[in-house]
Amino acid sequence: MSKEMILAQVQQAQGIEKLLQVVAQLRHPEHGCPWDLKQTHVSLKPFMLEEAYEAVEAIDEADASDNPAPLKEELGDVLLQVVLHSQLAQDGGQFNFQDVCDTIAEKLIRRHPHVFGAVSVDNAEAVVTNWEAIKQAEKGHPKQESILDGISKSQPALSRALETSQKAVKVGFEWPSLDSLWECVMSEYQEFREEVDALQPGQPVSAAAFERLESEMGDIYFASVNLARHFKIDPEVALTKATAKFIKRFQAMETLIAERYPQAPSPEGAMADLDFETWDSLWREAKQKTSRH
Repeated sequence: MSKEMILAQVQQAQGIEKLLQVVAQLRHPEHGCPWDLKQTHVSLKPFMLEEAYEAVEAIDEADASDNPAPLKEELGDVLLQVVLHSQLAQDGGQFNFQDVCDTIAEKLIRRHPHVFGAVSVDNAEAVVTNWEAIKQAEKGHPKQESILDGISKSQPALSRALETSQKAVKVGFEWPSLDSLWECVMSEYQEFREEVDALQPGQPVSAAAFERLESEMGDIYFASVNLARHFKIDPEVALTKATAKFIKRFQAMETLIAERYPQAPSPEGAMADLDFETWDSLWREAKQKTSRH
């Protein structure tokens, strides 16, 4: 079959069937794409993560700009990853995309008896509690050595810390008040500062000292995740937004620097000569400019 005939056949399909045909053709052993034919479940892992992050970014952009087009595109990229993995499994005689759809649909039916059955729930919290109970029952009550078993190690560190904290809180491991939680967070900063003060000025940081610093910094992050959880803030989302805000403000500073130092050989060259007071002034100005948008 010629390429023109293959394209015409694909173009006759619509929706998910069209995407399935396209991916199947990309994986065709004789006429497919060399790159797609090389891929494995493992090699595609970075793309699964990347597309998920870009979809989250598109959600934020759509919320801010009321433009859904980027989100539509990014959701397609996420779906492509699911279809690619399904095609790989089908090529290996394991399962196909239809099996993936059936499996998740049946899981949703089982875990929503308040929608598809006779169970009644009063609020969203009850739905979550019921979901977890059904999830454990589906696994046949496997021997669980710890309530923290099952937390994915592949998650971003902040997300994994949040899930760990949430599971611990469910069984009562919680600070009695916001003041006690706040005190915990501040104590971690103090312990980090004590390690910093113990360093020898002008001397290289030893491996042991670095390990202590790293450990204390980790404690700061984990305590801060608990503070975020207390206020129902997702730390991963919060940090992503903070980073985007920093980038926006820094780029505004770059624009200001280019305008005020036109004779500099490069923006980087102009930046290298700035003192702290100038940087601080530029940052404040950039912050004011970007906050108006």
